[in-house]
Amino acid sequence: MSPALLETSAAAGGSGMIMMIVYMVIIFGVMYFLAIRPQKKEQKRMAALLSTMEVGDTVVTNSGFYGTVIQVSEEDCIIEFGNNRNCRIPMRKSAIAEVEKASDGIADAQTAADKK
Repeated sequence: MSPALLETSAAAGGSGMIMMIVYMVIIFGVMYFLAIRPQKKEQKRMAALLSTMEVGDTVVTNSGFYGTVIQVSEEDCIIEFGNNRNCRIPMRKSAIAEVEKASDGIADAQTAADKK
């Protein structure tokens, strides 16, 4: 083999390695913006929502139960379920999927009554 041919094949192998690294960086960037970033944003939103949860707020648990918050502590809360309001269950804040503020519900009810 001639020395010129060896230099050409070595240069082609080096550029192939660089292109592979560039593709890996592009794939990681796409994965970050499509998967990791939105998930972290949602986690921050839920943490802020759970930290502002107060007594009287209406919540939906991860299992789909609707209830009203009657007591809140650092990591746990007590939720009241049912029409007769005698079913009180302590649960972790992480088991809550959605929170509707008590003041939001009152304002919505007033605007609905005003429209009638």
